[in-house]
Amino acid sequence: MRVVSLMIVLGLACASSRAAARPGSAVEYLGGTLANLSPRTPGWLVTTDPLSLVFYAKKSMIRVPYERINQLEYGQRAERRYLESVLLSPLFVLMKKRDHYVTVGFELEDGQQQALLFRVDKDDLRSLLVSLEARTGRKVEYQDDEARKAGK
Repeated sequence: MRVVSLMIVLGLACASSRAAARPGSAVEYLGGTLANLSPRTPGWLVTTDPLSLVFYAKKSMIRVPYERINQLEYGQRAERRYLESVLLSPLFVLMKKRDHYVTVGFELEDGQQQALLFRVDKDDLRSLLVSLEARTGRKVEYQDDEARKAGK
């Protein structure tokens, strides 16, 4: 019994240390108006910087000052798991897979409107939305009621 509780404590400690070591929210840049970043770029979206939202990718970094962010939008897309149902079990057709998307709109110094679209890991979604609202002072716009439920 003691060995099992010790293993659980060690497992939780390892999991929390891994989460603490992560620099931000796991995201994938899907597209936007910036030409220097290619679509489908994985990276980290960091909201702990006091002045800017920072996207770290393997070969680049984008910094957007919070004061320039003028739009935050969250949406999701749900799909049935047809492939899994054919390959593994027919019960998978009853389950849905959800992808979570966050759009950040901002204005450059010359007044040009820009946008960044990210796919966000579901485990990082709520903390990211709360952080963005707190840092920018803007409310997140939800695409529909399902997105509103998932984002709150």
